Amino acid sequence: QVHLVESGGGLVQAGGSLRLSCTASGSFFSINDMGWYRQAPGKERELVATITSGGRTNYVDSMKGRFTISRDNAKNTVYLQMNSLKPEDTAVYYCNADVATTVSRRMYRYWGQGTQVAVSS
Repeated sequence: QVHLVESGGGLVQAGGSLRLSCTASGSFFSINDMGWYRQAPGKERELVATITSGGRTNYVDSMKGRFTISRDNAKNTVYLQMNSLKPEDTAVYYCNADVATTVSRRMYRYWGQGTQVAVSS
């Protein structure tokens, strides 16, 4: 079993910054892509950014320049640095990871429980 635990959310004023972390634990062979999604009240979950095990990143256009995704493979952790936050960034932020199992090497996608980010105007 694999567990993803996010941290770093909270309340911040518009223009402020937050850094989210998500660490994978459990028994697995490897972690491939990791990513961040978010879900605002009354809206569908949307992609924020992804990062491969080699460090190649992909961002939703609206978040380019403000958000930076990174990872530490030795710590099985992915980060999301969020700068110049806006009230519309308010959402629950979820991380995910594509994990290869120890025995079969099959890939499964796991999700964290989410961390709340609230940006006040």
